[in-house]
Amino acid sequence: MSKKLNQKRKAYAEKQQKEGQKVVTWIFIGLIVLALVYVAFTLSSWS
Repeated sequence: MSKKLNQKRKAYAEKQQKEGQKVVTWIFIGLIVLALVYVAFTLSSWS
């Protein structure tokens, strides 16, 4: 029974790690998009 519980914990930890990586990826994508919007806004306001 201990092995079964260990396998479930390991599977849950792997699932959490994959989901965490997705969240980090989306955060970085969001930051890059916001940076591009900021650059476009500042360049257009200089004209």
